[in-house]
Amino acid sequence: MPKKRFTSEDIIHKLREAEVMSAQGKTVAEISRQLGVTEQTYFRWRKEYGGLKIDQAKRLKELEQENARLRRALSDAVIDNQILREVSRGNF
Repeated sequence: MPKKRFTSEDIIHKLREAEVMSAQGKTVAEISRQLGVTEQTYFRWRKEYGGLKIDQAKRLKELEQENARLRRALSDAVIDNQILREVSRGNF
């Protein structure tokens, strides 16, 4: 079964639907079944996106991407620095 990928906007809309269903007295199992996700996914979404608005979710995604880019750049710089140290010591 292929994985479904939901955008952060889709997730927030589904969580809002879940809040309405929860107010109507539906169980988590019924809510997750209607949303088309597992209970584990529902709780993970609620933990990550609960209370966020769409613009906040977009900003969160942008910050995560920027953070990943900066981590890669830092790791590349550290590796380059280590190589230069080894070359300067003559340990190659």
